[in-house]
Amino acid sequence: MCRNIKTLFNFDPPITEEEVRAASLQFVRKISGFTKPSKASEAAFLAAVDEVAGVSARLLRALETTAAPKNREEEAAKAKALPWAVVRIAAGVGADRHWSCVHDFQRQAAHPASLPASSRV
Repeated sequence: MCRNIKTLFNFDPPITEEEVRAASLQFVRKISGFTKPSKASEAAFLAAVDEVAGVSARLLRALETTAAPKNREEEAAKAKALPWAVVRIAAGVGADRHWSCVHDFQRQAAHPASLPASSRV
């Protein structure tokens, strides 16, 4: 869930209200554990999304930087080129062993012996 929250500060063109709301929704989903709240919790859930969006928008307006704004298309292309969140699953005897390697390819390139043999590409 939370991995979908993207950096929203210092982009050209600037962020939209929809992007702030989407990030706020992901944050509230993550901390509540609900992707869709029950009817009984729906009002509190939506109120939390609204409050987080409001605080986030105020924060983003108040932040200052001397850095040049980042280009959205260039940043998206960079992110797409990275092998993020590669999950390796190797079957063990009697149980599954799981390796979650965020930068599996980079780790393997730098230190190939550091990965289990079954995880090596």
